[in-house]
Amino acid sequence: MTHLVQHLYNAALWCAQPLLRRKLARRALAEPLYGEAVAERFGHYTQAGELHSDLVWVHAVSLGETRAAEVLIKALRQTLPGMRLLLTHGTATGRAEGARLLQAGDVQVWQPWDTPAAVQLFLRHFKPRVGVLIETEVWPNLVLECQKLGVPLALANARMSEQSTGKALRWPALIRPVYQALRAVWPQTEADAERLQQLGAINPRVMGNIKFDAQPDAAQCAQGKAWRSAIQRPVAMLASSREGEEEAWLQAMLAQLETNAQNPIEPETQWLIVPRHPQRVDAVEALLLAQGLRVSRRSLWGSDGPAATEPQIQSTVWLGDSLGEMALYYSLADVALLGGSFAPLGGQNLIEAAACGCPVIMGPHTFNFAQASEMAVQAGAAQRVSDMALAVTQTLTLLSDAAQLTHRGEQAQAFAQAHKGAALRTAQAVAQLLQ
Repeated sequence: MTHLVQHLYNAALWCAQPLLRRKLARRALAEPLYGEAVAERFGHYTQAGELHSDLVWVHAVSLGETRAAEVLIKALRQTLPGMRLLLTHGTATGRAEGARLLQAGDVQVWQPWDTPAAVQLFLRHFKPRVGVLIETEVWPNLVLECQKLGVPLALANARMSEQSTGKALRWPALIRPVYQALRAVWPQTEADAERLQQLGAINPRVMGNIKFDAQPDAAQCAQGKAWRSAIQRPVAMLASSREGEEEAWLQAMLAQLETNAQNPIEPETQWLIVPRHPQRVDAVEALLLAQGLRVSRRSLWGSDGPAATEPQIQSTVWLGDSLGEMALYYSLADVALLGGSFAPLGGQNLIEAAACGCPVIMGPHTFNFAQASEMAVQAGAAQRVSDMALAVTQTLTLLSDAAQLTHRGEQAQAFAQAHKGAALRTAQAVAQLLQ
């Protein structure tokens, strides 16, 4: 039965290759990087294979995983001096972010499409000494071919929600052999470890969340704080928002303005929206303009910041349209609403906000970061509400209490500091696999 399911899976992936090419071509219209080096996805490379021996391979599929990988890669370079990196991605945002992490001798390519042929070509070309998959990126052929070729493969900073576990267990004949074939599994939490064991992982070892070890960019933090000090009103941020959440925020804001028109209870608030995916920025701007709001994009602020651009206009919404500047945005904001948590999408990572001293208000859907979210609530770094309307109300209430706002910011930073160390533990475990 197992072999039959694997054959069906391989046949489906092989037949889907033309569809993948068409999808990449469509996405390249908005994000040109998707149209570059497409042959790499099918195991064909311009780099000479013999030049790339002794590589440590890290796979970070998208932007969030690449930011986690950045922390781990720094720890790996300290633990393994002279390490040469092979970095793979599946999305354009991940690859663009990952390019910043490369040093002389490193290699960056697309993740191979999960057919046996493409994966074999990838592994035989680069011959990595060890592989590290970040968080959830477990692909059947990628794992099984590593096992066949003797490449030790680990799943690091691993997380597994109840929802994802239930879906995976629908295909036990496909999934269990794959998780059993991983050389090591390092979950973030005990709950993740238990769910990964259900899928077949052998002796998972809890390491903690390496994202706690990320240091926000000091220059960005200083810039954001300087800009905030020049603004005469508090700043609230809708951070890493997903589709539908901006509309919900607009409805909540309009209702709040109508309710408080005669008797305002909070100071005038400056709102900043940073969409999770940069290709949605134009659509978000159009939505705001259609409601009669003005929009000021980050890309137009220059070095003097938003206050110098439109200092007197209260009905302007700031729009974050840049990549790699979340530390700037969190330092500019007094409080952040956590995107992805107000729709059933699992929420986004709140650790970077906490590290910047920005308290978080989140919705009910945080299953992607369940334990980190609960720990943040217990530490006073975050507050959970049932919907966007209540989130806006709580945000405005918090902004009207300067002492409470300062206290919550201090709690957020203390929470981020208290959980460091996972990156070094993981890097040391990778070194043990190499031995």
